[in-house]
Formats: sequence, structure tokens, C-alpha cells
Amino acid sequence: MKYIYRINEIKTEIDFSVDELARKAEKKSGLKPGDLGPEESPGRKGIFVIRRQSVDARDKSHIHYVFALDITTDSPLRRFDRKKVRQITGEGLPDVKPGNEKLRERPVIAGFGPCGIFCALRLARAGYKPVVIERGSAMDKRIADVGAFHREGRLDPESNVLFGEGGAGTFSDGKLNSGISDGHVRQVLETFRDAGADPDITYRNKPHIGTDVLRKVVVNLRKKIISLGGEIRFDTRLTDIVVENGRLSAVKVQNKEGETLEIPATVLVLAIGHSARDTFKMARDRGLPMEQKPFSIGVRMEHPQEMIDRSQYGEERRLPPADYKLSYKASNGRGVYSFCMCPGGQVIPCASEPEMLCVNGMSNRKRDSGTANSGILCDVRTEDFGSDDVLAGVEFQRKYERLCFQNGGGNYKPPKSTMKEFLENTGDGSVVINTLPEFAADAIREAVPFFAKKIKGYDRDDGVVTAVETRSSSPVRILRNKSMESQVGGIYPAGEGAGYAGGITSAACDGIKVAEKIIARYHLVTNEEVGKEK
Repeated sequence: MKYIYRINEIKTEIDFSVDELARKAEKKSGLKPGDLGPEESPGRKGIFVIRRQSVDARDKSHIHYVFALDITTDSPLRRFDRKKVRQITGEGLPDVKPGNEKLRERPVIAGFGPCGIFCALRLARAGYKPVVIERGSAMDKRIADVGAFHREGRLDPESNVLFGEGGAGTFSDGKLNSGISDGHVRQVLETFRDAGADPDITYRNKPHIGTDVLRKVVVNLRKKIISLGGEIRFDTRLTDIVVENGRLSAVKVQNKEGETLEIPATVLVLAIGHSARDTFKMARDRGLPMEQKPFSIGVRMEHPQEMIDRSQYGEERRLPPADYKLSYKASNGRGVYSFCMCPGGQVIPCASEPEMLCVNGMSNRKRDSGTANSGILCDVRTEDFGSDDVLAGVEFQRKYERLCFQNGGGNYKPPKSTMKEFLENTGDGSVVINTLPEFAADAIREAVPFFAKKIKGYDRDDGVVTAVETRSSSPVRILRNKSMESQVGGIYPAGEGAGYAGGITSAACDGIKVAEKIIARYHLVTNEEVGKEK
């Protein structure tokens, strides 16, 4: 029998060693020096793994790490610090047994972002051999298409920063921190690690993969799904669904040759992402219950990374590039907050429709660009849409993306200004301001001096402000019941695009949970069963 204990609040210097962690854990758990190590070996009584690592920078004169460790022993602990050590049971998720309903066609998943990937992987591991349709291209072609867009302003509406293998998150920071409390989070982090991400993502307080590494990880996950019997069809867009007697019977897709194909299907997971606007329209037209959903709009603000490091860490330079989290309630009642902060990253233009433009932030694993950027967003309410149409939020986004394209010169280069110009509404700052709703521009400009009280220099004249960030989250929610199924039977809206997640990790978790609902209800009919029926 194995015994597992969690040890909290182990404090170390920044240049800690594994041996130091082991000795501190032994002291708190009542074990003798040499009893613990990172792996099993003769004579050791237990092993430890890092469960969580965070930075305590409250005292700039003594910044240190704080760890939580899990130790596994062959016998129970006798003497330990009961305030910092507790026995835990295994935290694995319960097994899901296949349901009784017969599934005669392989489940179809629309979208190969985090939600679609993890849904497909969970179904494939259970033997359901999912068919994934992804409107965008596989990784190599997608990287080439994005490069052509950034260099030459050549937009492929189907293969770009927002569409393609890995979803919009592929060209981001690869952030994995999430505000959700879900047992699947650990599963997601470990899956990314096993597919090639740095092992530290399983315990860092704010883990990130980095877009350069994430691209490789996503390809490895695709290969794993295929090895388990799944199928991925790139450059294949969902165009319609066939509904008979209130249930899905088939899906219609268009391939890269322009052919329309019909795929028999009684289970469809809509993991379409927040930018699949034509799919939102199709879902509405086919009677899927939907509702408007608030989101946010704003700009990207850039500063020297050294300034952010100094603000957060003082003179300490041995830590990874610092991030920040800011919020403010403006006098017009709007909330302003930092979003998708990218230490050591860069601002990139994005588009999925011709003559429209928005921006996002990204960073590589090393976060070594020297520049910090973050979305600074203002909340958008459904009453701002000006219409009761369920897709009014989409049109709201489009309005400001058209302005962004036009105000940037019509060449897919976003409008930008210095912080001084933005705050004073002069020069290029006026252009940036005119790319935003008035309420958002007012609230964000009001927030900057407040942010400067939290981070010295935030309002510095040479800070860079770039418009417009619109894709913070989906502007719609595709409704589903407790079984995660739409009113139209067989359709499972999932992930960020359907309005049930925000970010890579939460979208992946939602994909897994939808897969488990499908598994718990259905079993895939085998050839043997078909033979018996005949």
C-alpha cells in the first residue's frame, strides 16, 4: 500500500536545489535525511514530486519560492507538521464506462483547437475513433500562411492566426493558467507535458508552453489521436447539419477542393472556437438555441520588460520575466482589466475575414523579446449591441475590426500610437481612440494613471498602444443541458466558441467533459454487433 501526503509552504531561495527541497520536506514530514528523493532508489522510504511552485515577491528584499510537494511512502508517517502536511487520497478521476445506447457512426468533432483536441483524444483513448473536421490547415501550411499574412498582408480566410491546427491559442503565449477548479486540469497539464511541453507546466503557478513549443506539442497530440484510430480532416469546413425529428442525422462539409460532402453522424461536438462566425450563423439558422453573451474590447499596451520586472521584483534578476494583473472601475461604470498578459512577447495582427483586423499577444517559451504586452480591455454589455439578434455581438466586433483595418491603412497593419499620444488624444493616439467605442476609450484612458500607481512607469510617454483587441471571448453562447447536449439531439456545444470556456486549459477541460458525457451514454457499435444484428 502507498501513502500520499501533501506538504505545503516549503520556502526556498531562488537558486534552490532538488536536495534542498528534499531536506525541507523530510523535516516537515518527520522523515530522516536521505529518506526522500525525486525518484525511487534502494534505501529510500519515499519519493516526492513538485505539485506547485510560486514566487513570493511581497518583500522585495527577500523574494523566494514557495512550493507544495506530494510525497509517496510505503508506510504511514508517524510524526509530521500537521499544519503543513496532510494525507490525501488519490486524485485521479473516476473511470467512465461506455453507455448502453448504440452509436452506429463515429462521433464527429468540428474544430481542432484545445477543446476539439482533448475531446478527440479522450474519445480515441476510449475506442470511439472520432472524425475531426478542421476548417484550417495542418501546422506546417498554417505557419507558412501566417508568415505570409504578417510579411505581405496576404490573408487566407481559412488558414490564419485564428483558424487551423491547434486553434487560436497556437499563435499566443500558450498560457495554461485557469481560474476554474476542475479535476481535469491536472490531466490536461500532464497530457501537454507528455506531448513535449516543459515538465514545469505541471507545477508552475502560471504555466505557459510558448507558441514555438506549442506548435510541436499540438502535432504530437494529433499523431497520438490518429494512432488510436481517430481521423483528422484539415481544410474541411462544417457548412451545415441535417436534422431529422429533432435529432442530428448527418453533417455537411466542404473540403479544400470546394466539394460538398455529407457525413452520416448522430453525434457532433461543436468545438468551433470564438471566431467561427459563419458557423454561429448556421447554428442559429438551424434552430440551435443560442443567446447573446457579453465580452470585452480594448487595446494592447507594450512596455519594456525590464520595467515590469523592476516593479514586481525590485533589483532581483534571477527570476523569469514578470507578469502583472490589473483592474479598475471607471467613472462611467465600466470595468477595465488586463487580459492575456505576455511577458517577453510581441503584439501580432489577426484576421479571419477580409478587410477586418484585430490584435493579440504572443510569446515564445523563453519570453525573451525584451517587451511586455497585455490586452487592456473594457467590458462590453449585451445592451451595447443595439439589437436583439443573437448574432448582434458578432456584428459589434466586425464594426470595430473594419475600423481597425481602415484606420491602420488598409494593409492589415493595426493602428498604434505612443502612450503620450493616446492619453492626450493627439496624433496617432486619436486614430487609436477612434478605433474603439467611446465608452471603452474613455474608460481605458482613465485607467492608465491608476495602473501607473501599481506599476511605476505604466503611463510612460513611450509606451505603445495598439488597437483593437476584440476576440477576448465568444459573443454568443450555444445553449446546452446538464448532459452538455443542445436541444437539437446529438449536438454537443463545447469550449470557448460555444461560450463555456476562456483560455486553453478551460477549453480543453470542457472538451474532455463532453467526451465523457458521450462515452457514458453511448457505445460504438462493433462489427461483431453488426453481424449479430444481421
